[in-house]
Amino acid sequence: MDRHDANGLRISASKRIPEHELHVQRVRSGGPGGQNVNKTSSKIVLRFAPGASSAFDAEERARVVAKLAHRLNKEGELVLHANEERSAERNLDAARTRLARLLAEALVRPKLRRATRPTRAAGVRRLDAKRRRAEVKRGRRDGDADSDG
Repeated sequence: MDRHDANGLRISASKRIPEHELHVQRVRSGGPGGQNVNKTSSKIVLRFAPGASSAFDAEERARVVAKLAHRLNKEGELVLHANEERSAERNLDAARTRLARLLAEALVRPKLRRATRPTRAAGVRRLDAKRRRAEVKRGRRDGDADSDG
């Protein structure tokens, strides 16, 4: 699924993050890789501030910020690092895909729980089970009197 186009990053069929709100930085990747790793900037750092985004209405913005609060830095930015691939373009695609997935999951409205009352039959079954359990325990207690424990 291609999420990158001129209109920005597609999160869902109706939601897009404008391209100017995504801040991409190319940096040198650490770790093994020989001399090439010291010459190429293939690691991508993608920054996005959901609290200041024009892509969301106030309710959606609040939901995203609340759901991703543990991942936001002091400036309120979501910072994603991608250096799994050897090319910067593939790392950028990976970071953008991860951002789109995180935001799509954060935008999902939780289902409202409606409190329901148990049926009368369920109440009767529960009380019967309690009575049977009490009988079992009472039987054990009465049986302890003649043991040498």
